[in-house]
Amino acid sequence: MTLRDKINASLKDAMKAKEADRLSTLRLINAAIKDRDIAARGEGEEGLVSDEVVLAILAKMVKQRQESARAYDEAGRIELAEKERAEVAVIEEFLPRPLSESETEAAVDEAIAATEATSIRDMGRVMAALKSRYAGRMDFGRVGPLVRDRLG
Repeated sequence: MTLRDKINASLKDAMKAKEADRLSTLRLINAAIKDRDIAARGEGEEGLVSDEVVLAILAKMVKQRQESARAYDEAGRIELAEKERAEVAVIEEFLPRPLSESETEAAVDEAIAATEATSIRDMGRVMAALKSRYAGRMDFGRVGPLVRDRLG
């Protein structure tokens, strides 16, 4: 079962259970995926985007909502921050388990060895290897400095 199928099944379940908040979040997810499908067709690609692209979309949605929740907290809009966090919880159901700190370090070491990286100039290749293999499972904002330290 593809990720897209799991999302659609959850959407149907939310409709049957009349879970309005969950349903609206699942519809937002579907809309984002369909937008990407349309953009891909415009770029000459055929069919539907892959699960890896869907994972990237979901990870981006989580990051956006976390930033919004933080902004709402700072502005004293607690109810809106809670709504954003509830959406994050629904979206995260479809993301794979994030890597632990030690697993992340091991993955970075493995990617450096696999790409035969020796200097900071090879950082792009290492990051590309990590993104292709661990999309949605690690925070690349934190991984970048780790890779830089290992190569520098």
